[in-house]
Amino acid sequence: MPSSKDSNRREFLQTLITGAAGISLSYQAFGRPQSAAITANKLTDNVAVITGTGGNVTVLSGPDGLLMVNGGLPERCADLMKVLSDQFKEQRVQVLFNTDWHLDNTGSNETLRKAGAKIIAHENTKLWLGADFFCEWENRAYKPRPALSFPNETFYTNGKMNFGAEKIEYGYLPQAHTDGDIYVFFRGQNILMTGDLVSVGAYPVLDYTTGGWIGGMLEATKALVNLANAETRVVPGRGPVQTRADLEAQQEMLTTMKERLIKLMRSGMGPDDWIAAAPTKDFDARWGNPERFLKNAYRGMWGHVRELGGIV
Repeated sequence: MPSSKDSNRREFLQTLITGAAGISLSYQAFGRPQSAAITANKLTDNVAVITGTGGNVTVLSGPDGLLMVNGGLPERCADLMKVLSDQFKEQRVQVLFNTDWHLDNTGSNETLRKAGAKIIAHENTKLWLGADFFCEWENRAYKPRPALSFPNETFYTNGKMNFGAEKIEYGYLPQAHTDGDIYVFFRGQNILMTGDLVSVGAYPVLDYTTGGWIGGMLEATKALVNLANAETRVVPGRGPVQTRADLEAQQEMLTTMKERLIKLMRSGMGPDDWIAAAPTKDFDARWGNPERFLKNAYRGMWGHVRELGGIV
């Protein structure tokens, strides 16, 4: 005869899977195809990075359950919950961090809130999830998400918490990828989750529609470099685990590109002229096609044109 514990576990898993099945959003993160296979790769005895959900999901296992950083796409949520069940048995997700508002990070919010999880994010992330707006560079309209998909704990600057024996640090890095970007740092294990503040194999996405721009991305990268040391394992929004050296390479690229693009803007050139001038050619071998990066950088810089000086 099944125990009450087994029954409770089945009810919990059914809640997760049913909630996820109710979300039917078609989305491919920033135009990149989503992976079909969801896999869990251990970084330490109690930290794993799950891939294949549209973005990296980091999971910390503690004595009282699981802490997650980002939750993948809505349409991958049910599959993610099955992987969590298989990998971590009866442990519930107690805490979920959203590193920004994009769907590849917030796709499990509604399901996990219904199951009782605490969802932590910057206040601006909550505001964007509740907003009705058009994202020009994606050519996509966003409607308000259901209220249960909103974070139920928000902050403005930084914070700390204990999760079992692990000390968790998190902080706000403004107007970089978006205006709600945060990092999450497991300092004891020297694992730094950056979300899409760090880009692998493609130029960073500067989502100017929701406050991102190259100057903020540069300052955020500098802050991440200062948090890390040579042994830090850096978990980006997607792609393999990185190092402090990779953060330094992104900082060098952004420093150079900001300087070059300011000069091009002061000369009166527009985004098509920028693309023709090929200011990124030194970096394309590592970061790929620069067209979206340059177009978004142009729009974002116009939002900060007075502080750049000498343009208007």
